[in-house]
Amino acid sequence: MNDHLRGPQLPPARGQLSDAVVAYLRGAGRLPRTVTADPYGDDLQLALYLCYELHYRGFAGVEARYEWDPELLRLRGALEDRFLTALRADTPGHDSLDDALGALLVEPAEGTGVSHFLCDEGELWHLREYAAQRSLYHLKEADPHAWVLPRLWGRAKAAMAAVEFDEFGGGRADRVHARLFADLMADLGLDTGYGHYLDAGCAEMLAVVNLMSLFGLHRELRAALVGHFADVEITSSPGSRRLAEAMRRTGAGPAAEFFYDEHVEADAVHEQVVRHDVIGGLLEEEPESASDIAFGIDATEFLEGRLARRLLTEWRAGRSSLRAPLASEMAHTS
Repeated sequence: MNDHLRGPQLPPARGQLSDAVVAYLRGAGRLPRTVTADPYGDDLQLALYLCYELHYRGFAGVEARYEWDPELLRLRGALEDRFLTALRADTPGHDSLDDALGALLVEPAEGTGVSHFLCDEGELWHLREYAAQRSLYHLKEADPHAWVLPRLWGRAKAAMAAVEFDEFGGGRADRVHARLFADLMADLGLDTGYGHYLDAGCAEMLAVVNLMSLFGLHRELRAALVGHFADVEITSSPGSRRLAEAMRRTGAGPAAEFFYDEHVEADAVHEQVVRHDVIGGLLEEEPESASDIAFGIDATEFLEGRLARRLLTEWRAGRSSLRAPLASEMAHTS
């Protein structure tokens, strides 16, 4: 089987919740009845990621029937409730959808985010770590958003399908964005296997990916998923421009440069389509969805901000941002 179609190995647990899920998927043990773990912590986020991954490619050696196992779905619901409740309480919200969208369109004069750091001073080992973290999403890029298609109608559905068509390569397998990211990883000397870096990814990265799955798997959160997608597309082009420059400056390789160059152009177009046709079309059909779209935007910004703080704190201290540093890391930092 092609490595890009095979599910990853089950990772080591990070606490009682994830240990119980791993054991259950291996055919042993019982799942907990209550959830009291930190909603943003390693244990809960890994347990939730494991539950969600069953709806993507699953895990090597785990039977496909576990995707709809009633006990796992019960636990997943409890994990989701804890995560979503925390997000609704902790996410700084805008007063209106227009305000939420407007904030995304403004680039701060003095940028301090991850893409600015990587563009201005990032070293090759920072870029490798960044790619390893982001691979947890980019190797299934746009997959969570595809779940919203049967839940939209009319202009919003047509526009969303058009953007997804581009994300999936416009009919060309070699241009599927997940394929392009695997090529980027190969340029950086990283393992391109799907889910290979799951054990290394920090809780903040898991939460970013889990948010998409949470929104995508629940019809009642479809407008929040549209908000998330709008956030990604609106902020992608300027960030990708900086990341492409970082790849060029460090000599990362042509495929590494191309991935972000492609997103500079594509997402500049997608941003207009998403704002005017996906969001505009959804509001025509369901004007009451504005607050949920805004929540999707604000929750995305909240979790991306937590991830940025984690990465920059570690990197500025000269430490790895990964739970398990890359095997060849010392060769790049020495």
